[in-house]
Amino acid sequence: QVQLVESGGGLVQPGGSLRLSCTASGFRLDYWNIGWFRQAPGKEREGVSGISGSTGATYYAPSARGRFTISRDNAKNVVYLQMNSLKAEDTAVYFCARDRIGLRPVSRATLSEQEYDYWGQGTQVTVSQ
Repeated sequence: QVQLVESGGGLVQPGGSLRLSCTASGFRLDYWNIGWFRQAPGKEREGVSGISGSTGATYYAPSARGRFTISRDNAKNVVYLQMNSLKAEDTAVYFCARDRIGLRPVSRATLSEQEYDYWGQGTQVTVSQ
């Protein structure tokens, strides 16, 4: 049974850092791409970052580039999202998801909600004074 469980969210001040974890079960990370998405109140879900299961290649949305780092630990079957220099506009529920196709180049085109089929329940990130 495929499952994804996010953790690590919380309340942080502007400029602070958080590390989110996505623990996968029921499949191997090295066979599937994983993406991080977020959804702020009243807004659509947007792709933040993705990582290739086979090569470890990464993609970042412009909003995340230079501040966020995605990584994976295949032995633990966990994907991480290290978020630094957090801003109020980063406040959202963060989700990890598995690419519905499996292995393909991670890009803006593939980091789209409809391209992912299994989702975690989300973890809240709040950036506020």
